[in-house]
Amino acid sequence: MVEFLLFRVMAFFTTNNVSIKGVAACVPSQITENIDISFFREGEAEKVIESTGVERHRVVDNSTCTSDLCFHAAEKLIAELNWSRSGIDVLIFTGLARDYIVPHTSAILQDRLGLPTSCMVFDLPFGCPGFIYGLSILSKLLMGGEMKKGLLLVGDMNSALGSKEDKTYVPLFSDAGTATALEFDPAAEKSFFHVETDGRGAEAIIIKEGGYRNYFTPDSLSMKTFEPGVKRTGLNTIMQGMDVMMFAISKAPESLIKLLNYTGKFVDDIDYFLLHQANKFINERIKKKLKIDASKVPSNLKDFGNTGPASIPLLMVTELKKELEERKLSIMCCAFGAGLAWGSAFFETDKIVCCDLIEI
Repeated sequence: MVEFLLFRVMAFFTTNNVSIKGVAACVPSQITENIDISFFREGEAEKVIESTGVERHRVVDNSTCTSDLCFHAAEKLIAELNWSRSGIDVLIFTGLARDYIVPHTSAILQDRLGLPTSCMVFDLPFGCPGFIYGLSILSKLLMGGEMKKGLLLVGDMNSALGSKEDKTYVPLFSDAGTATALEFDPAAEKSFFHVETDGRGAEAIIIKEGGYRNYFTPDSLSMKTFEPGVKRTGLNTIMQGMDVMMFAISKAPESLIKLLNYTGKFVDDIDYFLLHQANKFINERIKKKLKIDASKVPSNLKDFGNTGPASIPLLMVTELKKELEERKLSIMCCAFGAGLAWGSAFFETDKIVCCDLIEI
C-alpha cells in the first residue's frame, strides 16, 4: 500500500446524483502497421515499438472527420440505451480537430443526431485531458436535476493534426471518436475530480500557425526539415517529447495520489485505473509509483496507440466491455496533455451499456 501525502490544492470537486449509463467508441477501419512505415531507417521501427508499446494505429480516410466518428458512436449508444432523442438536454463535443473554426462542431452534431433545439451544446477544444474535463463539466450540469440526460462526445483526428512525415508523431497517434451517456440519478454514488493547468508549458504541445496569434500564410504550408525523419509545416503539431515526458511522469501520479487522498480511498479499493494511453513508459512509471497491480491497469496501446482525449472511453470499450455490462466497478482515471493540463477522476459504474467497437 502506498503511503500518501497530504496536499493543499483546491482543484478538487465532487458531483452527485449523476450516473454513467453507457459508452461507445468508433475507430477507422484503416490500420497502419508501425513496422511498415517507410521513413524509418533500419532498426528504428523496432525501437519505437519497444519503447512506446504501440505496434499499429488507426487513420481516417480523407472524407472522415472527428465528428463522423463521434456521430457513429453516439447513434449506436442512443439506440442501445433506447433513449428518446427529445429527452437529451446537453451535448458536449471535446476535441481539437473540429469540423470548422465557426460554427462549433457540437451544433453540427446536434443537428445530425436529431436532437431538439432545446438541447444545450458547446465545444471544449481540449486535447488528451478532454475526457476528464468534459466528464466533470457535464456531471456538474446534470447534478441539479433540471437537465436529465447528456452526451459527452470525445475524439480527435490526430492524423490531421500532425505531419505525416514526422517520425516522432506518426507512429504514436490514432484517430477515434467516443460517446458517453450520463443521466441525473438521485441514487447514484458520488464522483470526484481533480484538475490542474500550467500554461507555462503551453509550447510543449502546440500548433503555432493558423490561429489568430499567428495567421495562416502561404508559408504555413511549407514543409521544413527539423532533423532526419522530422518534417512538418506550421500547421502541424509540435511536441517537445522530453518536456512532455517529464511533465507526465511527474503530474499524473501526483494527481492520482491527490485524488485518492481527497476521496479517502486506497489503491486496493479501486477495481481499475484507466490511464491515458500516451505510451508504455509513462504508464509503467505511474503504475510503479502507486504500486498498482498490473491486472488493474488495462492497456490497448498495442493496437490503437494514443487516441488523444478518446483514449479512456475507448479503453473502456476495448478492454472492459464484459465487466462494465455485468457488474459494478469503481474506476479511477487520469489523463494529461496540451495546455499543459492534467486531471484525474473517480466514478462508479453499475452494469452499464457498453457497445461493441464500431469500425468505419
